[in-house]
Amino acid sequence: MTSPAVRARGLTKSFGDVVALGGVNLDVPAGEVHGLVGPNGAGKTTLLGLLLGLAVADGGSLEILGTAVGGVLGVPDGVAGFVDGPGLYPGLTARQNLDALLSLRGDGSRRAGEVDDALHEVGLTDVADDRLRGFSLGMRQRLGLAAALLTEPRLLVLDEPANGLDPAGKRQVHRVLTSVAAKGTAVVLSSHRMDDLAALCHEVTILNLGRVVFSGPTSKLATESGDLAYRVVTSDPEAARRVASDTPGLRLDGPGRTPALRNDPDALVARGGVPAVDDLVFRLVGAGVAVRELGPVVPPLEAAFLALTGTDEPEPDERPEDHDDAPTAPQPAEEAAR
Repeated sequence: MTSPAVRARGLTKSFGDVVALGGVNLDVPAGEVHGLVGPNGAGKTTLLGLLLGLAVADGGSLEILGTAVGGVLGVPDGVAGFVDGPGLYPGLTARQNLDALLSLRGDGSRRAGEVDDALHEVGLTDVADDRLRGFSLGMRQRLGLAAALLTEPRLLVLDEPANGLDPAGKRQVHRVLTSVAAKGTAVVLSSHRMDDLAALCHEVTILNLGRVVFSGPTSKLATESGDLAYRVVTSDPEAARRVASDTPGLRLDGPGRTPALRNDPDALVARGGVPAVDDLVFRLVGAGVAVRELGPVVPPLEAAFLALTGTDEPEPDERPEDHDDAPTAPQPAEEAAR
């Protein structure tokens, strides 16, 4: 049986009186994408740092690519990625950054063609000779991914790889990560976007206050959400509200409770399980009311995350959006891959 790319048992890490990790277990098989999520301060960045060899655990055991890790900084060959954003040289072009990475690793002889292939893979061919100081956040994230891929990793560790990406850029990154996993590389990524997790990950681990509150397949996580709030738009709002009020297993939200109602007086929000919502649709059709829109206010994976971490539902305008249209300030140069 092939050993997992990552096997952690009882990992602990503290910074003074702050417990960042309090006994974390993690298993990531080769060839799978594993999501790591949690509220701010949950311990995600600390765990990613341990996987990249940037920090040492206080306790527990950690095996990476079949090698026990602990006591000193560093990880086995075959690990690449970034945490807190990729470290790049803002005064160099995208191509020069990748050339410099290969030179620092002593792989200068591999340069011909491979840099161009990596830039093409992440969709940066057209800006290959532009300096990084004019790059947007999303473009930097994609270049950091290209730098990691140049090392031909067997374990790829990425901190918010879709951060700052527009829809086209996000699709490109999703294709790349799906492709490398299909070739046998294990991918561990953090993300605050539940749609990314649903599209990419085989399994997810949710951290809260340094401890694992869920670990398993995304399909199982979706079942943890329980009753959901559904936004319903019909041809007759008043009749729909009367029907919904008489439907067993449903309860209605008022405008003050659900932001989805505040700017749409013709919508109603009903909370309940799937059978109750199916019954509502049946009753509405029987009453001659057309259903024009029906969907969860919060996607099932996000609802499960909120329930497991005790986080309140965010306002619609507080949800993080994808942006890839503004340059970011230059960052200090660091290694983007190890």
